[in-house]
Amino acid sequence: DKVIRVVPESERETQILRAAFNRLKVDLWQPSSPLHIVEGTVADVRVPRNTTRSLLPYLQQANIQYTILISDLQEAIENQTGGRSHRNRRSLSGYNYEVYHSLEEIEDWMHYLNRTYSELVHMFSVGKSYEGRPLYVLKLGKRSRPYKKAVWIDCGIHAREWIGPAFCQWFVKEALQTYQTDPDMRKMLTQLYFYVMPVFNVDGYHFSWTNDRFWRKTRSKNMRFHCHGVDANRNWKVKWCDEGASLHPCDDTYCGPFPESEPEVKAVAHFLRKHRKQIKAYLSFHAYAQMLLYPYSYKYATIPNFNCVESAAYNAVNALQSAYGVRYRYGPASSTLYVSSGSSMDWAYKNGIPYAFAFELRDTGHFGFLLPETLIKPTCTETMLAVKNITLHLLKKCH
Repeated sequence: DKVIRVVPESERETQILRAAFNRLKVDLWQPSSPLHIVEGTVADVRVPRNTTRSLLPYLQQANIQYTILISDLQEAIENQTGGRSHRNRRSLSGYNYEVYHSLEEIEDWMHYLNRTYSELVHMFSVGKSYEGRPLYVLKLGKRSRPYKKAVWIDCGIHAREWIGPAFCQWFVKEALQTYQTDPDMRKMLTQLYFYVMPVFNVDGYHFSWTNDRFWRKTRSKNMRFHCHGVDANRNWKVKWCDEGASLHPCDDTYCGPFPESEPEVKAVAHFLRKHRKQIKAYLSFHAYAQMLLYPYSYKYATIPNFNCVESAAYNAVNALQSAYGVRYRYGPASSTLYVSSGSSMDWAYKNGIPYAFAFELRDTGHFGFLLPETLIKPTCTETMLAVKNITLHLLKKCH
């Protein structure tokens, strides 16, 4: 298998690519659906070995330029998680935050923190996944007063975006390790609660470790089609299954049979609705594109509190850049990325959470979903600066 990049240079090329990708059922990495392929923007495509023979000559014949991003995908997968067996992954005191962890390891780690840091950590489950796994959340913060504002953070809505769960774990580690020494962190944990959900789509994430590294959706079964899963970021009750979502169960952006059809989405939506007065920010972590997005995703329109949100995004992106010079694009999701309906970020915003953001972490396609473990630390370090910046912005009044 290979990953290629194509940038259509005309309407003709756009139409040819859309048709070819639809016909050949390739795995689009970017954008998430052939509908979003437009003139002048990047399309990254995973081409299965058996399709390479027909697709690449076809593109050459049609005179469409492409570049090969990853020439041997299997080798790249092995490189990403190479040398796993050599490390002691069971020892939690020496837990390694610079490698990717399986679902089982992440759950063990959560249990461990819950036992070890009981004054700052409370672990609970908001429900069960389709396959019956608990949906764990860590509540971080000093129990300093009965009512505190809160920030919700989730990672891993899309299974193959492994850097997301890695960041959620990194965030928790930083909070616990720097609470004593960093006045900003102390302030954040004293004045706020953080609800952190390291793996939203637990079934899909587990599947991406055991069966298909590039699985995106949940794992619910569809009776009529022999396809599994729903895009958990198209399943929310906000302009559900409108533009940018698919009605076909086999598509990567399938919106599901009805809003909140997925038990994972339903459980989190229920929790957020119940705590909507307390939760002031919703942060969701995805990959890849190096962007910081805010509502709306489903339409081109300006949100009512645009000035506050836009200045929070601007400052967060500058804070992030200060670490390694990595520049994130930022703006409304619809115009910065593409229009998509039924997203968690829009839903959170529509349900009264004033600061709703979706991060698209590193990189911009050189490694795509296979971000090497050596890049976990820099990615998380810079992202941490952005998250702290947004959180501190939240504690100040914005008019």
